[in-house]
Amino acid sequence: MVTTFYPPYNFGGDGVYVQQLSNELAKRGHHVTVIHCLDSYNLLSGREHNASSDTHPNVNVYGIESGYGFLSPLATQQTGRPYFKSDKIREILDGGYDVIHFHNISLIGGPGILEYGEGIKLYTIHEYWLICPTHVLMRFNSTPCEKPYCFACQLIHKRPSQLWRYTDLLKRSLRHLDAIISPSIFTKNMHEERGMTFPIHHIPHFAPSNTGSSDKVEGNFKMLHRRPYFLYVGRLEKLKGIQTLVPVFRRYKKAALVIAGKGTYEDYVRKIAKGCDNIHILGYVPRGHLSELYENAIALIVPSITYEISTLVIFEAFREKTPVIVRNIGGMPELVEESGAGYVYDSEHELQGILDRLVDDASLRDELGLKGYNSYLKKWNTESHIEQYFRLIRSIKS
Repeated sequence: MVTTFYPPYNFGGDGVYVQQLSNELAKRGHHVTVIHCLDSYNLLSGREHNASSDTHPNVNVYGIESGYGFLSPLATQQTGRPYFKSDKIREILDGGYDVIHFHNISLIGGPGILEYGEGIKLYTIHEYWLICPTHVLMRFNSTPCEKPYCFACQLIHKRPSQLWRYTDLLKRSLRHLDAIISPSIFTKNMHEERGMTFPIHHIPHFAPSNTGSSDKVEGNFKMLHRRPYFLYVGRLEKLKGIQTLVPVFRRYKKAALVIAGKGTYEDYVRKIAKGCDNIHILGYVPRGHLSELYENAIALIVPSITYEISTLVIFEAFREKTPVIVRNIGGMPELVEESGAGYVYDSEHELQGILDRLVDDASLRDELGLKGYNSYLKKWNTESHIEQYFRLIRSIKS
């Protein structure tokens, strides 16, 4: 596994997915090695990591530190190659692997790293890096990108222009891959519409079986059980849309909003939620304690304002028999449509109507929760994902 970020040195769901897949493979007797970039985490985090990584003991993890600090990810971002860390990465990948699976490689090696090592080579799309210099398809950091203005957009996002994107490096590097994996149909189509000709295979993400902490969470969690609440789980960033929920729940008094997560938008969210007694911002919550939050919530709300690829929290909610409410954008609506386990909304008015429906009808909540759980058991559990994963590998070998 080759990725820029890996728990506990990570920010979002891409690192969590790599960890979960690595753990599940290790449990089944496979030898797994993970390579990630500590230089990149140290540059972007500005903080200590949150917790221990919960990585299976049979997973061998290499956190690469080049000795050149921020120059290492900066050089990779500019050139598309793993400068200052290439020797160490080559040494590891030359160890002889049946499969080399690339994930978020933007700062650990760029497209140039795809030529490293021998074996079946896979790449999973975790963000829109292949077709978007800012990774998120958020035009001018304000609206979903429908027509690219890449140079100006990078300036507004405060990203240095990536010189390698003006060459054929990506096209040449993709030839080293055997398959690209997309977690959603939407994302597969989006890449193809924007010129990606390399074959893309759809394999949805998954949530492992619940093996969370047996300890009940103390403090604010006890108070939450006394009042019905809706739940948000994820990073507190502008593109995640959490700021759009605060005005709704300032007016909505039938239930609370519980927010679990941290991010660069946390201070702003706390500011606009100040004085509202039905909005509770918990900050970082260990993954082992999230199940209790899901289980007792009326529904999970995913209000992202840009093209989510496939957020892991939806599968976690389904696993706990919790309905979901998602904004009508990106890869999220297809999960609701496929499962029948929630609602899709376009406006605040629509969202408030959905909130009322779920607060007032416990039998409806139970019905939707059961649909989500049944879909999880059928399609989005560990065994289903691993089966599709190895089916793809076998098809490449043959």
